[in-house]
Amino acid sequence: MSKKKIVVMMLGGARRVSVAEQLRNSGTRIGCDVELVSYELTQQVPISIVSQVVVGLKWTDPDVIDDIVRVAIENEVSIILPFVDGAIEIASRCREKLPDVFIPVGDFETSRKMFDKIEAAAAFRKAGLPIPSTYTAVNAEVPAIAKPRKGSSSRGIFIFHNMDELMHLENLENYLIQEYIPHFDEYTVDCYVSVSGEILVTVPRLRIEVQGGEATRTETVRNATLERMSRDVIEAFSLRGPVTIQFLHDLDRDRYLLLEVNPRLGSGVVCSIHAGAPITDYILQEALGIPVKRYDDWADRTLMARYQKEVIFHN
Repeated sequence: MSKKKIVVMMLGGARRVSVAEQLRNSGTRIGCDVELVSYELTQQVPISIVSQVVVGLKWTDPDVIDDIVRVAIENEVSIILPFVDGAIEIASRCREKLPDVFIPVGDFETSRKMFDKIEAAAAFRKAGLPIPSTYTAVNAEVPAIAKPRKGSSSRGIFIFHNMDELMHLENLENYLIQEYIPHFDEYTVDCYVSVSGEILVTVPRLRIEVQGGEATRTETVRNATLERMSRDVIEAFSLRGPVTIQFLHDLDRDRYLLLEVNPRLGSGVVCSIHAGAPITDYILQEALGIPVKRYDDWADRTLMARYQKEVIFHN
């Protein structure tokens, strides 16, 4: 008897080879064959070693949703997963046109807010979630940190030690200004929320080394406070599917603060999966209508260290 085929479409999965491999491993455990299609701007991306690559449009292109829908229908796609910030809003819009495809992301408006740091900070405060002190240019206290309201991977962040430096920042209205915390640990929490809203797993990871905004060395850590805070975040915004939440531990004042919410799979989720969190299993099971249940028996102190490996293309 042949296995059921399930086609997963990755939006911006260019470098996510390890996550793609975990999706295939999950398919083997569940008893289905996972095929992968990745929607990219070029054929020459690492994901091509494990997935078919379809060259598509930029996320800002007005025709991108219709193009993704076309590719999904042509390839009999069962699941669509966004892997970069710009693709999350797009995925939520595609869900309206592809009702039979499993697209585990939150609603469009929530997704939009999470990727505007000023709007996200306002939403966090309104929900009563603890965040760093947030200022306007008029009432800022220095030292302060300014983050582009739209952006990722820690690009364009500035630290200011006096008001003159801050006031000379161009387009100040396009920055979120918050207190500068000099001594801290940074954590990611990998979560999965079922379509019915049940929080199935929450795995905190300490970000030990970071390059370009991504953890290159990270370790799972049992931390009841971060797990509770993650549940509070998920419930406040009715999030669904894979969710990655960033926290900062202020070591001087011993307080945990919410930094940002990414309603998608994070690049370091592979660490949590190897620790036992069945996040990619959940995605396939929900798409297939297989019952899922909460899992809390993941391994503490599972460490992931990344290394570089090249993919060579001959034109």
